[in-house]
Order: sequence, then structure tokens, then C-alpha cells
Amino acid sequence: MNFGLIVVGDEILSGKRQDKHFARVVEMLGGRGLQLSWAHYLGDDRERLTAELARSFAGGDAVFCCGGIGATPDDHTRQAAAAALGVELALHPEAAGLIAERTAEMAREGRGSADMSLPENRQRLRMGEFPIGAEIVPNPFNRIPGFAIRDHVFVPGFPVMARPMIEAVLDTRFAHLFHRDRRAERSFLVYELAESTATPLMEEIERGYPGVRVFSLPSMGEDGVRRHIELGVKGPASVVDAACARLEAGARELGGEIR
Repeated sequence: MNFGLIVVGDEILSGKRQDKHFARVVEMLGGRGLQLSWAHYLGDDRERLTAELARSFAGGDAVFCCGGIGATPDDHTRQAAAAALGVELALHPEAAGLIAERTAEMAREGRGSADMSLPENRQRLRMGEFPIGAEIVPNPFNRIPGFAIRDHVFVPGFPVMARPMIEAVLDTRFAHLFHRDRRAERSFLVYELAESTATPLMEEIERGYPGVRVFSLPSMGEDGVRRHIELGVKGPASVVDAACARLEAGARELGGEIR
């Protein structure tokens, strides 16, 4: 199964806030022997969100979607998910209970009333309106849940909430995928070798070692660092060492200086 990430919010695209989800999702997946296949950033645009989610629901990937699940006018993710699936939104009974618990907790702290009939508390309940058929995703930070449906997991945009929610979903819903395919990556620095010269060698390695992907990361000599290329391979752990050894030997044969 491939894993994707959607990060939602005008504040990310405008630069008002820096995204922290991407690096953390990569880290969480990597620690479980998984990897991220793609990531998309979208603003608070319901039509665009609906189109993107319709594509991802149809694609069969597992997707984590961060942001836009609140109940203010600039939150569109819940509505877009429902529209993409062609279903209605409905107040989830478990979500309603959790929101009521949180509201009562806030009231005990002197913040508002626990009366769920009040307009402000009825507004809070809208955060529990999910596409019909969704399951809740518990939020250990403040009880206000996210939701999951068809291998898509929707969590708040706050990283302090999103991280434990995504970890919990990984460790329950996707635990059967952990470390099924042992993968590895090896690389080295090579000097005095042009990428165009190394390309036929890289293609040879990919043909000779099934499942291996060769990569080239050139440095332009910024900050006084000597120009070089980081050459490497990634793929099944059983063949990566041999493939990297062949790549290094080939780079030397082409006149590259290995460091």
C-alpha cells in the first residue's frame, strides 16, 4: 500500500506558518518500515479539496489529511470529503459525546457553560459532523476527534494533535504492513564526474539489480564546498550493498574521485 499526505491551509501556502507535518509523517512511517509516496499542499478551497479527495479516494492509497476539520468558515475538509464520496455529513454520536465532555471540562475551568443547547456549544458540535460511514480518530490532546473513512485519516492542522493521532492509526489500522519489505539506502560522494557521464552507469545499475533505484544529488559548490555529486542506490536490502559497490566501482572507472 502506498501512503500519501495532504496538508490543508491557506496559512501554509502564504508562508504565514511553516508546515511541520511532512517531516513528522516521513519519520513516523520510516520508523515502521514504510515510506511516503506523495504529498500535496492545498489551500482552504472547498472545490479544489473535493476534486483532490475524489482522486485520492479512487486511487486506493492510504492518505493522511491534516487541517481544515474545524467548524469555522475557512474549514472545508469535512464537507469536501463528504462531497468527494457522494455522502452527507452527520453528527457522529461518539464525537458528540466527546465534544460534550470537552465542553464540560472547559466549563469546570471557568471557560463557558456545559449547556450543549447554547449557540456556541451547538457550533462546537459541528466539529463532530463527519461523512456518513466514518469512524472517529481519538484526539488525546483535547478530546475533539478526527475521523477516518476508506483508508483516509483526517486530523487537525495542529501538529501537537496530529502526531499522536496519526501514530495511533498507524499502530492499529496499518500495523500489518510494518517492516514487510526490508529496504535500505547507500550513497557516497564523487568529485570530478559529470552527471551526464555517470547517467549510463546509473541506468546499467537499475537494469542489473531489480527493484533498485539509483539517485544523483549534485552540489553546485555553495558556501565554498567543492562541487560534487552524491550518488546512491535504494531498494531491497538484500541487493543494495552489491548495487552500491558496483556503482562506486563504475564511478571510479569513469574517472570520479570518491570521498
